[in-house]
Amino acid sequence: CTSVNEVICHGIPDDRKLQDGDIINLDITCYLNGYHGDCSEMFVVGEPDDKARKLLQTTYDSWVKAMEFVKQGNDYKDIGAIIEDHITKRGFTTVKKFCGHGIGSVFHTNPNIFHYRNSEPNGQMAPGHTFTIEPMICEGTAQCLTWPDQWTATTQDGLRSAQFEHTLLVTPDGVEALTGKIETSPIQFWERESRVHKGIWLGTTPAARSREEDLNASLIQES
Repeated sequence: CTSVNEVICHGIPDDRKLQDGDIINLDITCYLNGYHGDCSEMFVVGEPDDKARKLLQTTYDSWVKAMEFVKQGNDYKDIGAIIEDHITKRGFTTVKKFCGHGIGSVFHTNPNIFHYRNSEPNGQMAPGHTFTIEPMICEGTAQCLTWPDQWTATTQDGLRSAQFEHTLLVTPDGVEALTGKIETSPIQFWERESRVHKGIWLGTTPAARSREEDLNASLIQES
């Protein structure tokens, strides 16, 4: 999916030419050896305006905060409050119509991962669980409009929306991003300038932190 500017998610690629200042989310899934993967990343065409920079930074930081929370024994329902508390203080809203999800041999399964404060009894995290966190954060209203194609979802007010997503694996000693960046991945301004986590994020396990440190050393230097 290619979701540009006010498109929240499920944007279908078309013949519209991208313009300077556009923000775009690329959502990509894969299916390998009987298992699904799901991830998305934001990109900017040319230079973003100040409001776009704030939207992208806020969305990214709320996402990373939520992923840092993941460890065995924690409640899935508490992810949403971490995201909502971070973004509302900065003047943004979080979409409630769509959510993260369990993933594995089935693409969408339990638990549902809500990106807003909730009390849903969605259980606790345990080693071996795989799921996505994918907040959709909006400049204005988080109310959605579905296009006639019955797939594309946009903001009702036409203001912009941003989203990030990883497929995550809970381990005995933390969490790892199964869709994490690699040596050839670009590093974006929201990763360089984050006050939550500087550089790319690969997880909280000792192994993930070690890979992350090595990768960030080269990517940040090159940028």
